Amino acid sequence: MSGSNFWVIGGEFGSMNFHKLVAGSAQVQGPFKTRKEAEDAWKIVSEENRHKAGVRFSIVEEPSRGAS
Repeated sequence: MSGSNFWVIGGEFGSMNFHKLVAGSAQVQGPFKTRKEAEDAWKIVSEENRHKAGVRFSIVEEPSRGAS
């Protein structure tokens, strides 16, 4: 049985509405097999960038592709 993958995505945004990333700032980490692993990675990257107001990271879940 195949589960979902989790990814940490984000980077520096050009404005505080967080709609468009600054070119070259995009970061992707993963895949992680559990949400907990993704949360741990998110905490680290968020803490490393907390002094930058325009940087944001999110956890996204990739749906499983396994047949049920």
